[in-house]
Amino acid sequence: MRVLQRRPANVIDVWERGSYLRVLNVSRGLVLAEVRNLGSIDEPDLLLAIRAGNTSAGTREEAGVAVRRILGLDIDPVPLRRSVEAVPAIRVTGRALRGMRPPRFASLFEAFASIVPFQQLSLDAGVAIVAKLAMRLGSHLQHKGRRFHAFPTARQFGAARIDTLRSCGLSRQKARTLIGLARAIDSGELGEEEFTGVSTSSALTGLTDLPGIGPWSAGLVLLRGFGRLDVFPPGDVGAARGLRTLMRLGPRSPLEPVIERFGRRRGYLYFCALGASLLAKGFIHPAAGKYPAE
Repeated sequence: MRVLQRRPANVIDVWERGSYLRVLNVSRGLVLAEVRNLGSIDEPDLLLAIRAGNTSAGTREEAGVAVRRILGLDIDPVPLRRSVEAVPAIRVTGRALRGMRPPRFASLFEAFASIVPFQQLSLDAGVAIVAKLAMRLGSHLQHKGRRFHAFPTARQFGAARIDTLRSCGLSRQKARTLIGLARAIDSGELGEEEFTGVSTSSALTGLTDLPGIGPWSAGLVLLRGFGRLDVFPPGDVGAARGLRTLMRLGPRSPLEPVIERFGRRRGYLYFCALGASLLAKGFIHPAAGKYPAE
């Protein structure tokens, strides 16, 4: 979950006292979901509870589907870990990140709105902008005297003024891009089905045909929005720097052979590089417990 969160300043994906808290937009309105692990890394036993909003069985089922997507719970982490451990340079990091599943954004629009603000900006700057957008445009729930923010919907974003988005830190071009995407998604003109069931190359072509979406953004949308692990975002300076550090390579060493070695799991390297950075900064800690025997 901390790999999904990236930085503690994230106001959407909240990690607090061993629980993941997230406001979800389900058919009966907003709900505050809490996920807690009652088991271990190797034998997880996750408990989902609705802390605010509608608590019907149907709502709990919808929330469960959303959480499974966001936290990548349907992905088996063992083959991914073994791929990493086969490379001596990153074996220790792979074991420190044991149990990590590739997380995903909750919706197509959330993917776009969580990626476009980061174009040509640092991770910290992008997180700060997205937090401002959420607090300015999104809805919220109150729980125990606290406000929990929902990610803005495509409709909320599409109705925003460019000046409002610029006051949150977006450039005029990024604001126009996101408003256009939001309106297309809200109207049904653009949807996930256009990129589901097609080849990765076709999906990348379709995404880069959209205004304001280049190869880097398209690659991240497929990786972080659709969970396509055969994509390593091209031109990602931060991910490349992190991967070079992880692999103990010099600044001029080519990364393509390393990335291609992972084949259809190359996208997992992105999360390993991100996880290694979070480990180095102290935002997460190495997996605890006895290492499982093969």
